[in-house]
Amino acid sequence: MPAPKGNQFWKARTKHGRDKIFNDPEVLWNACCEYFEWVENNPLYESKAFAYQGEVKIETLPKMRAMTISGICIFLDISRSTWDEWRRVESFSNIITRAEEIIRDQKFTGAAAELLNPNIIARDLGLSDKQELTGKDGNAIKIENKPDLSELSDKELELYEELAILRSKRDQTGESET
Repeated sequence: MPAPKGNQFWKARTKHGRDKIFNDPEVLWNACCEYFEWVENNPLYESKAFAYQGEVKIETLPKMRAMTISGICIFLDISRSTWDEWRRVESFSNIITRAEEIIRDQKFTGAAAELLNPNIIARDLGLSDKQELTGKDGNAIKIENKPDLSELSDKELELYEELAILRSKRDQTGESET
């Protein structure tokens, strides 16, 4: 049965939304530290086959688990949007920034030591190896396409000159190359 029209039941509500999981920055920081410890204490495992004197053995080896923002959000039972909102809340912003720096440093040092896949971590961290080349005053580099004529025979030089004359005439009249 629906509520009667014009009801004001919503006014009887004592609060809106669920209780905050973390009311205090120190409690949030302690929970973040619990996540960091959990990551360290719960590595991933890789199975590798080893052969020694004709006998093959399969061993499981611990591998470093990368810390992630998604991982900490799941651990804290919050959404990514909540994490991003807390970055803008003055009392939580230092905690969020410090946690993100720890996560970034753990990924970077793990990749540098090749304990984590360097290519995947570099993309995740937004690292790239780019070189941008520019010409004079930051403009595009102009490349002049001048062939080396020193190896051409006299006949080839004559043909080249004729082509240059035809190209010049075409450029003056505005005709296309077809």
